[in-house]
Amino acid sequence: MRGALIGCGFFAQNQLHAWRDLAQITAICDRDPQRLAETAARFGITRTYDDAARMFADGGFDFVDIATTVPSHRPLVQMAAAAGVHAICQKPFAETMADARAMVTAAESAGITLMVHENFRWQSAIRRCIDAVRGGAIGTPFFARVSFRSGYDVFSGQPYLAADQRFIIQDLGIHILDIARALMGDATRITATTRRINPAIRGEDVATMLLQHEGGATSVVDCSYATRRVPETFPETLLEIDGDRGTLRLDAGYRLTLPEGSSDLSPPVLPWASRPWHNIQESVLLIQRYFLDCIAAGIQPETSGADNLRTLALVEGAYLSAAEGRSVALDEL
Repeated sequence: MRGALIGCGFFAQNQLHAWRDLAQITAICDRDPQRLAETAARFGITRTYDDAARMFADGGFDFVDIATTVPSHRPLVQMAAAAGVHAICQKPFAETMADARAMVTAAESAGITLMVHENFRWQSAIRRCIDAVRGGAIGTPFFARVSFRSGYDVFSGQPYLAADQRFIIQDLGIHILDIARALMGDATRITATTRRINPAIRGEDVATMLLQHEGGATSVVDCSYATRRVPETFPETLLEIDGDRGTLRLDAGYRLTLPEGSSDLSPPVLPWASRPWHNIQESVLLIQRYFLDCIAAGIQPETSGADNLRTLALVEGAYLSAAEGRSVALDEL
């Protein structure tokens, strides 16, 4: 398949590396001329644009990868829908629930596949755990802790993260909340607290969230970029899930423990990847391959735009809960 990519920033370089193994990227777009030229040279792409509307008008591609920041997502998804082009969109999916619903409606009306790049649930170790829980390895789960705690300097590669009034829930916690949904099912209520420990940033860098799930299960989702760990575990997500037939644990170092024993789930380091990002970089390849498979099969992706409304609602509910000091029902949103 032929694709295009909009946004040539820090993380999009991983997406382009993965696309090189999966599809032909025929055009790229970015408003920064230096970044656009450097990316085009790095990946041998000759069609470059500084205007997405002009790129869509010229066409010549089957799907678009929207790797931009959140304010541009709604107009770009709507451009893709108008052009009849399948779209995979970075998270956060939208600035508001109203925007997200409008994007889903546009995609459904156009008959295109719309998927959100929630790549954390495609990390191979996380995926193994999801499959184990769904396959009944610990029976019916009733409690989970999904934890991402680190002191890694994410701001050096993505300095804009330090300037946003919303940080850890919107940027990282959205992935961890999505993992909780994948493991435990949809949530009905969320309670959250937040803190800002790093004085050099505007948003929160610590968040603790309690989720009540359909069927009565409970999960605790905790995220921190203010935790000093030795050794540093970035960018691993750690899991502990209790079921009525046993417990699943994913510990630091990608060590999985199930009732029948333990195994090492260390991900491979792809030829274009580097530690410690290699688990996330592998997940980019896996989710993008899955996106193409869904298009080919004519099926809705697991993290479709419609599905991601429920993850985005958890983010909005968490911020509302923290601001107002109360539990928030998801049907309020």
